[in-house]
Amino acid sequence: MHVLGIDIGGTGIKAAPVDLETGQLLAARQKIETPRPSTPDAVAAVVREQTVSFGWNGPIGCTFPGVVMDGTVWTAANVDKAWIGTDAASLFRKATGGEVTVLNDADAAGVAEMTYGAGKDQPGTVLMLTFGTGIGSALFTDGVLVPNTEFGHIEIRGRDAEKRASERAKELHDLSWGKWAGRVDEYLQHMEALLSPHLIIIGGGISKQADKFVPLLTGIRAKVVPAAMRNDAGIVGAAMAASHTGRHHTGRPGAGEP
Repeated sequence: MHVLGIDIGGTGIKAAPVDLETGQLLAARQKIETPRPSTPDAVAAVVREQTVSFGWNGPIGCTFPGVVMDGTVWTAANVDKAWIGTDAASLFRKATGGEVTVLNDADAAGVAEMTYGAGKDQPGTVLMLTFGTGIGSALFTDGVLVPNTEFGHIEIRGRDAEKRASERAKELHDLSWGKWAGRVDEYLQHMEALLSPHLIIIGGGISKQADKFVPLLTGIRAKVVPAAMRNDAGIVGAAMAASHTGRHHTGRPGAGEP
């Protein structure tokens, strides 16, 4: 089955059709900068543009960087606050003319990694963390997703963890790999104390440079690995939710489905 996956982030919006038999993208992904301001109508226009660009008329899955419940957005830390309370599923259906499923971005990435990537067949507790504009999180117990965890907002030293340890924080404060890895290590120690995961998967765009910082993460017991699908995981997970193949991990159809 082929589904269009769209991964909406605070910095960029990525899209590509996905082959759900293999978890592979069927075409080079298209990336468009997230509009500023990132209002619902402005983002919906990009979603429509990408749908038209691929000539798509089938099911569509979209991620969103915030809590999504039954297709409605309830938090918006790194996008315009006008999103809060917006029925994103209905908005995107109107923009594209197709059936659209919407779910949290890190949850989507985690479901993809648990199905095709670094978490495949992994028992016990798995924590997926995506480092980008913020820090997204997806928590699994024996393959079952606990949705909308938003652990990037755990407070460390009086601030949201993502304000200190996201990829954007690294760039904003011009941190060396060693300095940034120290902040990530501190964050992971907090997460390990709370959740005792067997495996931690590091995703987001920075995962492609995992060799520069993962070996420096020495303060935790859990195994830490980069996402096998790198920054494509969100696209693939979005497509899975739209096709119901995420049901194995979520225990229910993707958010926003009837």
